[in-house]
Amino acid sequence: MIRKFLPILEWGKGYGGAMLTNDLIAALIVTIMLIPQSLAYAMLAGLPPEIGLYASMLPIIAYALFGTSRTLAVGPVAVVSLMTLAAAGNVGTPGSAEFIAAALVLALLSGVILLAMGLLRLGFLANLLSHPVVSGFITASGIIIATSQIKSILGIKANGEAMPGLLRTLAENIGDTNVPTLIIGVLATAFLFWVRKGLKPLLMRFGMAVRAADLTAKAGPIFAVAISTLAVLMLDLESRGVKVIGEIPQSLPPITIPLFDAALWQSLFIPALLISIIGFVESVSVAQTLAAKRRQRINPNQELIGLGAANVAAGFTGGYPVTGGFARSVVNFDAGAETPAAGAFTAIGIALAALFLTPLLYALPIATLAATIIVAVLSLVDFKTPREIFRYSKPDFAAMTATIIVTLLAGVEPGVIAGVGLSLALYLWRASRPHAAIVGRVPDSEHFRNVKRHKVYTDPRILTIRIDESLTYFNARWLEDYVLEQVAQQPSVRHVILMCPAVNAIDASALESLEAINHRLEDGEIHMHLSEVKGPVMDALKRSDFLHELSGKVFLSQNAAFAAAIAIADAEENLDIEGDPLFARGMI
Repeated sequence: MIRKFLPILEWGKGYGGAMLTNDLIAALIVTIMLIPQSLAYAMLAGLPPEIGLYASMLPIIAYALFGTSRTLAVGPVAVVSLMTLAAAGNVGTPGSAEFIAAALVLALLSGVILLAMGLLRLGFLANLLSHPVVSGFITASGIIIATSQIKSILGIKANGEAMPGLLRTLAENIGDTNVPTLIIGVLATAFLFWVRKGLKPLLMRFGMAVRAADLTAKAGPIFAVAISTLAVLMLDLESRGVKVIGEIPQSLPPITIPLFDAALWQSLFIPALLISIIGFVESVSVAQTLAAKRRQRINPNQELIGLGAANVAAGFTGGYPVTGGFARSVVNFDAGAETPAAGAFTAIGIALAALFLTPLLYALPIATLAATIIVAVLSLVDFKTPREIFRYSKPDFAAMTATIIVTLLAGVEPGVIAGVGLSLALYLWRASRPHAAIVGRVPDSEHFRNVKRHKVYTDPRILTIRIDESLTYFNARWLEDYVLEQVAQQPSVRHVILMCPAVNAIDASALESLEAINHRLEDGEIHMHLSEVKGPVMDALKRSDFLHELSGKVFLSQNAAFAAAIAIADAEENLDIEGDPLFARGMI
């Protein structure tokens, strides 16, 4: 039982020297990457930069104890940072004591929500958000985040949670652009974009191994930080209006007690719930992708507990909501991390940096951190997927497009709500309209296929409808209307066979509809049969009166049902002929 909730007891049994070496190397590389990211994402969330470091220490250790992914790297991420800014911004101005208190409450609330969902085994709820909707939300959020950082590249003031407000304030203040800041921001952005694509091939041409060149390229933000910081110091750019990160406390995370204010918790509950859902979906997607590459598996319910523990830890150690990040998790994976211990070593590395290296970051230009964010989040912007989804599924494309538009125009919180609502609406719409097809027998076989797709043999007296979904209260009335409509269009039908190979369940509402169909058909002197009914469904039907009232029979195979219906129809026609007066006089 303990092993179930503490995966460390499982992978820790065989932990040895080789694993330790690989985890330490991965931790070193991720630490180098995470330092500027943590500072940048904290500032994106409207928080002091050191809070990003605090959110990258104990939460990582908590996840290492309770999480099931061997390579997921937990910490601040762009989308959750933006959602934190939007939620805490309703309580206080960014950077204020009220704002920071709200961020702590968000972390604790998110942690409690995730823990509760994990204990109740609600990991399946992640499936309520369809991939197109999540992709649309992340794409729109990436655009908003990148746009919000233009102000730091220009060295001006701008605000707004959505594109209209951001663009308006950027236009109003663009005349105040600080030229040295602009130069630093543009050069840092261009350098970071080049590093992502051009540094690896360059290093390989100079003889560096593929893996080493790849990992060096991923550490590109450190080079941008070092170069731009030196430029500010050597050219005294701070006196020329270049904003720098300033003094960062040299300390480990403080022990913090989130404010227990009922009104505050009530106002932040919905934002915390949305942060939890989005964070969990993003984290699980990354974890499952990386686990599949090593033929490992994760437990979504335990992941909820791991992420919940990480967020509770963030709430009590001066952090803000965290989740698994895509970029750093991929780096962790590529660097050879074998166990969650790599995350714990990363936390130690961040702690050492917070204690000894923060004075070196005093002159780090905020424009460089903005460039780091822009380059990171633009990789989340996906314009290829909408085109593919448009070709494949128009309803999914409509849901994705609506999510993007709502997020861009109204902000992340309405965007998440719209995404969840659209996902549920799309699911209910599909569930209410199950696929069904009229089928016939393929010549010289016992197989039955859709009459619209194949050349098949049919009999005008027999209507076979294949149902390709389970029958529930969502679609029961639709099936009733569909069957009766098809019968009305074919007056010669005397037998209706419902072919049920894909029906995994029939709930009470659907059972009532089947009974209604049976009675309506019986009133029209039409027999109703079932074929290929699955065992559990048949067991359920036997507990009702439906089988006793069924005007026809239940057949093991569709071929047997079709043959029997033909035989019965032929026999009925012969009886009708023999009873005709013309038959008695030998005229027919």
